[in-house]
Amino acid sequence: MSDEEVKPPIPEENWGYDLYPERRGGRYKAPVSKILLGEGRENIDRLKCESRVWSCIQKSPLVKLMMSALKSSGCEIDISRHISCETCAPSVSGGYDPERNQVVVCQNMATSEGIVQSVLTHEFIHMFDYCNNHLDFKNLEHLACTEVRAANLTHCSFISAMFQGDASPIKIAKAHQDCVKTRAAHSIVAVRQISEEEARKIVDKVFDKCYGDLEPIGRRIRRNSLDMQKAYMERFVYGYD
Repeated sequence: MSDEEVKPPIPEENWGYDLYPERRGGRYKAPVSKILLGEGRENIDRLKCESRVWSCIQKSPLVKLMMSALKSSGCEIDISRHISCETCAPSVSGGYDPERNQVVVCQNMATSEGIVQSVLTHEFIHMFDYCNNHLDFKNLEHLACTEVRAANLTHCSFISAMFQGDASPIKIAKAHQDCVKTRAAHSIVAVRQISEEEARKIVDKVFDKCYGDLEPIGRRIRRNSLDMQKAYMERFVYGYD
């Protein structure tokens, strides 16, 4: 290989690690204004976060389903090992660290069980893709695929407009796909130093294949519905205990 072909290593911050300073032995420095408002109490935030994580693990159908799927894939969750409450940059609410095979719940953003449930489910999908589908998250196409799957399965609910007027199922399906593409692109931009235009091109390239992959939840979860309970009850179809 010639000298011209040798590429320097990509700095760690380009992988998004700077958003999770405690990942590499650092510490998030809260602005003085937030400290004065009582938002610099990391230990209290961590206890609240851990309590909400435990509650979701006990009660959330989606979180229990994802943990079952991970266990069946040979990646059983050890709560103390694989889930960590940490203070993060305010632009993110959670993350998945494939190098440590660990889900991060951002304790400064985990203000409700609903948020924690969303973070755990989203990041467990990334863990499932890393463990079961062997995706390499330093490959932007692989990263785009897992972000499409996470947005598709849990975040972008179908619009109820078909019951409220002249909206057609085709328009609803397109709106859902557009939501998934936007969320996936934004997630990539948040953790990689690329433009939104570049992120959208990568998302478009992998979209059709990754959008159609509903494993392990088996359905797109709609808000204010029984989809979470149904997905959990149907887990045996996929061979999950």
